[in-house]
Amino acid sequence: MSNKPKILVSRAIFSDQLAELEKSFQVRSNQADRVFTPAELQKELSNVVGALVTGSERIDASALQNAKDLKIAANISVGYNNFDVPAMSLSGVMATNTPDVLTDTTADFGFALLMATARRITESEHWVRAGKWDQWSIVNNPLGMDLHHSTIGIIGMGRIGQGIAKRALGFGMKVIYHNRSRLSEANEKACGASYVSKEELLRTADHVVLVLPYTPQNHHTIGASEIALMKPTATLINIARGGIVDDEALAKALQSGKIFAAGLDVFEGEPQVHPELLKCSNIVLAPHIASATEKTRRAMVDLAVENLRAALNGKKPPSLINTEVFKA
Repeated sequence: MSNKPKILVSRAIFSDQLAELEKSFQVRSNQADRVFTPAELQKELSNVVGALVTGSERIDASALQNAKDLKIAANISVGYNNFDVPAMSLSGVMATNTPDVLTDTTADFGFALLMATARRITESEHWVRAGKWDQWSIVNNPLGMDLHHSTIGIIGMGRIGQGIAKRALGFGMKVIYHNRSRLSEANEKACGASYVSKEELLRTADHVVLVLPYTPQNHHTIGASEIALMKPTATLINIARGGIVDDEALAKALQSGKIFAAGLDVFEGEPQVHPELLKCSNIVLAPHIASATEKTRRAMVDLAVENLRAALNGKKPPSLINTEVFKA
């Protein structure tokens, strides 16, 4: 019988990374990549000392009910709205995430999604595939909105938001932002960004990009009343989390022409997508892939494993969220 510590890997990871883990641990792996039901997750956590998890696993009091030996749940994600951190702390379970390693990749994607949305790339491809392109035309081709010298408004100015702002400078864009707390003068200068109220941002920006974390307070940060403040020529980009935007209200706004277009990488209730959004032609849809390059996903797993190993060796994990749980 192996005396290696038992851990759970809740979703599929790269096979070589799994093989490396198996050198040190008894691994219960889910390479089939099926999302556990809450009851299954509770059972899986009941006899392990550590777990590598993702946003599809809700770690709360119920999940931890029988997890008497669990010391750490290491999220393979920078966001951790799947964690009930107070419940984890109460159970003495360390919570970690994977910041920094995905910042540039996610900022790249956010800007790519913005460009595709403003310039109607998805609509244009469908138009070509449908055989509608029979000639070049000044006015009868899909006409988009410019990025260069326009105003980008970023809601949520953490690492990724700042990354998007710096990319926008290359397009000569005016950068305004709204955040829970204002950046330092040095960081504002580096991003070429000016702080404004949320209302001013929505009224002023040609392109609104959402990069804020999901919390109950941030639920439906953008709803019907916020969309009503935006320009009819504006675009809305969400690379944050589902629930930040009221997807039903957004669909109605897109269908009625209250805003020009939207680009979404995240959705309420994903992987389900609101059926009214699917009916909209003026939207670019992506399946939560902002961090999806192999290099970055490997780095995310590596950092999650580093957190897990540290916790199980009595050391402080490098990206510990609930620091009060750690006892040196």
